[in-house]
Amino acid sequence: MGCKCNDIPRPEYPRPIMVRDRWLNLNGCWEFEIDHGRSGKARKRFEADRLEGKIIVPFCPESKLSGVEYKDFMAAVWYRREFTIPGDWNSGRVLIHFGAVDYDTEVWINGKSVGTHRGGYTPFTFDITDYLEQGVNVVTVYAEDDLRSGLQPVGKQCHEYYSQVCHYTRTTGIWQTVWLENVPDSYISYFKMIPDPDNECIHIEANFAGLPVEGDFEAKAFYDGRETGRAITRVTGGVARLSLKLSEIHLWEPGNPRLYDLELALLKDGQYIDRVSSYAGLRSITVEDNKILINGKPVFQRLVLDQGFYPDGIYTAPTDEDLKRDIEISMGLGFNGARLHQKIFEPRFLYWADKLGYLVWGEHASWGLDISGPIGLERFLPEWLEAVKRDFNHPSVVGWCPFNETSREQDDEVLRIVYQVTKMLDNTRPVIDTSGYVHVVTDIEDIHDYEQDPEIFKQRYEPLKEGKGIVADHLGGLIYSKNLCFVSEYGGIWWSPDREGWGYGDRPKSEEEFIQRYKALTEALLKHPSMCAFCYTQLYDVEQEVNGLYTYDRKPKFDPEIIRNINTQKAAIEE
Repeated sequence: MGCKCNDIPRPEYPRPIMVRDRWLNLNGCWEFEIDHGRSGKARKRFEADRLEGKIIVPFCPESKLSGVEYKDFMAAVWYRREFTIPGDWNSGRVLIHFGAVDYDTEVWINGKSVGTHRGGYTPFTFDITDYLEQGVNVVTVYAEDDLRSGLQPVGKQCHEYYSQVCHYTRTTGIWQTVWLENVPDSYISYFKMIPDPDNECIHIEANFAGLPVEGDFEAKAFYDGRETGRAITRVTGGVARLSLKLSEIHLWEPGNPRLYDLELALLKDGQYIDRVSSYAGLRSITVEDNKILINGKPVFQRLVLDQGFYPDGIYTAPTDEDLKRDIEISMGLGFNGARLHQKIFEPRFLYWADKLGYLVWGEHASWGLDISGPIGLERFLPEWLEAVKRDFNHPSVVGWCPFNETSREQDDEVLRIVYQVTKMLDNTRPVIDTSGYVHVVTDIEDIHDYEQDPEIFKQRYEPLKEGKGIVADHLGGLIYSKNLCFVSEYGGIWWSPDREGWGYGDRPKSEEEFIQRYKALTEALLKHPSMCAFCYTQLYDVEQEVNGLYTYDRKPKFDPEIIRNINTQKAAIEE
């Protein structure tokens, strides 16, 4: 094992929805060890002067880009690196942020524990000010990962040694940016923005941390550099709420990502204590008569399944440009959004979705977690709420789907409670309790259907035109009501003439046959008057699953213009 990276990988600011100037990226070369026996704490590895190996953070040790590329199961891993606080950070507090570490994590600064976190997909932060020393400091990180336990969400990470079917290479430990931030003694810790186009304003609730402060919270909005709104309110009990009235109305829409720039500040006696930069999209999402309306207009959601895997980085995109490029590929194919499937994507992906006008559904990596009893709720809900809180302010997020393809053996109360709590936290977006199979309570009724015969596929949904439900024989006779309006997985047509692989159904014998099948399946949904959305499986191949429209290394398999012409036909609900 060895580090070969001289530059800082993934150097961009990792939290674009809430930006400060004083920060330090800790990505790069760290010391590293695998702890197969989970004995490192007993051996006090958090006090070690060095660890035996090296790794490039933020890439997981399974990945090529990490410099480790260890593919077997790892019960636990250790990380260590030295850092020095910048000389001008001589006041305020110092926070350490982790974008995501899979799964159970503890962090030490200079040999002293500063906190723990459970969850492989959501960020966590510790105030390390009181643990710092003059000169060189040491951060040590320990992460346990047991994806075969049934006690943690793992998504598409494979339970077997070799990747197979639709399960892929695992991710252990740190896989998103680690960074330090210098904040004032009293600072803005979080804010929630609710766009309200009907009333021409944005409602903002801000939370504060650090020393208590009696002061004011100020918000300013700008569009194309012009100030378009300003409001100020008193901070009470560590919270402030205001409505930011806008003098110019510019709606955020798919393909037309009109965004306001925001400046948020904490003041005391008229003096600025803390400032952060952000942005917002003014848009509404409602569901009426089985249609999803954006800003009051029905928009057929032409979605594609995006799994968020990369050949050399596994869960972590090699560069920020790779995140943007995946959205551009999708939009070039005529899709206007994606289901972010079985993974909570990093904030930089959502930033590019916001900037490009791309619709996304947030989903947890629910596979691998046993939800047949209440322990599933205990392990699922806290991390899911962290995800909803983290991503609430992104205008590109148009719905939540916590679970995927749960079964008849599920504890229905787990799904019911997660749905209800999600709606309590966010009543501005629709929530699908579980994508595709056994619904308990949902705002939109959806189904998965990988039928490859276009005629059978089309006929299956004919009863909906007469206001009747259907019996899904392909799903063991599950019954769907007349409200079914979203085929949230279909297609999966596999095409890999140069190698073996896996996909759904019979592989077409030619590119022409693929296109014909794709066209017929897609038009059956676009032209159906009861359908408001589809999601094609999938954007690109992932390892042995070769049903992507692009290869795993993001090369087109077909002429993108042909796919685009099919996808962009006017839908029945838009006529």
